[in-house]
Amino acid sequence: MSELHFPWIECSILVPLLGVLWLQWRGNGERALRDTVVVCVVTLLLTIGELVDFTMIGAFEAHDHWAFLRWIFPPDVFVIDELSAFQLPLAALIFMVIVLSTLRTKAPRFSLELALISESLVLATFSCRASWALIILLVASTIPPFLELRRRKRCTRIYCLHMGLFAGLLVVGYGWLTMVDPSSSAVLIPGAFLTAAGLLRSGIFPLHLWMTDLFEKATFGTAILHTTPLVGAYAVMRLVLPIAPSWALQSIAVLSLFTAVYAGAMALVQSDARRMFCFLLLSQSSLILVGLELVTPIGLTGALCLWLSVAMSLTGFGITLRCIEARISRISLDEFHGLYPQMPMLAGFFLLTGLASIGFPATVGFVGMELLIEGAVEVYPLVGTMVVIATAFCGVAVLLAYFRVFTGCENRTVISMRARPAERFAILLLTLLLLGGGLYPQPGIASRYHAAKELTRLRSNASFEDAPAEPAAHGHALAAAHISE
Repeated sequence: MSELHFPWIECSILVPLLGVLWLQWRGNGERALRDTVVVCVVTLLLTIGELVDFTMIGAFEAHDHWAFLRWIFPPDVFVIDELSAFQLPLAALIFMVIVLSTLRTKAPRFSLELALISESLVLATFSCRASWALIILLVASTIPPFLELRRRKRCTRIYCLHMGLFAGLLVVGYGWLTMVDPSSSAVLIPGAFLTAAGLLRSGIFPLHLWMTDLFEKATFGTAILHTTPLVGAYAVMRLVLPIAPSWALQSIAVLSLFTAVYAGAMALVQSDARRMFCFLLLSQSSLILVGLELVTPIGLTGALCLWLSVAMSLTGFGITLRCIEARISRISLDEFHGLYPQMPMLAGFFLLTGLASIGFPATVGFVGMELLIEGAVEVYPLVGTMVVIATAFCGVAVLLAYFRVFTGCENRTVISMRARPAERFAILLLTLLLLGGGLYPQPGIASRYHAAKELTRLRSNASFEDAPAEPAAHGHALAAAHISE
């Protein structure tokens, strides 16, 4: 396996943890928010350096030059490949802009320490291949939101039931997978457990109640950080795709497609902005799973591109709603607020990010959505039609929310409600990425297409189509080493 020129992976994982220790030592003073922003910026720079280094090597996967966590994890647990190369800086970017857009008055309610712990866990998860380490990281990433709910003295019953089931399915499924006879068809049983765990973490209907509950009871920032990196899709790619037969993947695609249409329709009728955002996220993330389970180069390319665009655009959309909430509290969509004259920058960014999430032309999601629809139509024409319907529902929901929040009779306030400098920087950064990726998409598309072709080739070599039980040994090895050459 190729080596990076610097231990980018482990440094990016450790820096947020060191930031937690620094905040604990300094205390929750006035500089805590600024120190957290510095830690997030450093982490983002490390992940960008990791991506640049990996691109210069030209290999399909690579590990750190020297690993100083070998006394904790086995060798080659943390690697970067073409599947996770863009997810790592994207996850670091999401955490940075969320922390950067946090107002000082809201910082005490939003736990900075838990945010840094979550960032370290997410980066470690995206750097980990299928193994017990990945299972542990996926389970551990559910703990910070639980701790925040407990600190806010909110009911955790729904969240604990779903995440407890998620952890149980992961542990039982992967443990069973390691003990099952590779030549036996019994490999499908642990695969079913892992599939159910991935669908639950992704919020696929009817296992989506924990997401609406989290957005209702947790801080908006924590809910965004726990959902927009799309960790559930990553779990499906690492644990399910290598071992599942085609009929199982088609079943996942059908459930995901139904969820996309259902969530898009639900977003149309919500009276609370948070719930509307939650269903919008559910719809678009389900479309990603639809593309991932098509297992064709075009469909996979569209899904991988849409993964990046949806995470980025919906993070920006959530930031806009969060900034408005910080000024006028929870946003009701039953009335017109008339906020455009007081916050024109946030209004423009609201519309840009909302339309970018559904693949509006000239935005980063346009090409990905077109590829996804083309790949879906090649397999089943009806699937492509349903993808278009789900996207149309989401687009109408975004426009309805825009009119409710920013149009209508103006209500002037004594205090200025315009975006703060930190918020303007976060908005400008995401705007450049959303428009830049849409106007010049070739580098990202080429990289995602190459990754999709490799995933398709490796899966076809496993011969799932002809004998689902026979390639279990190869599939199990692939689940342990994933996409190793």
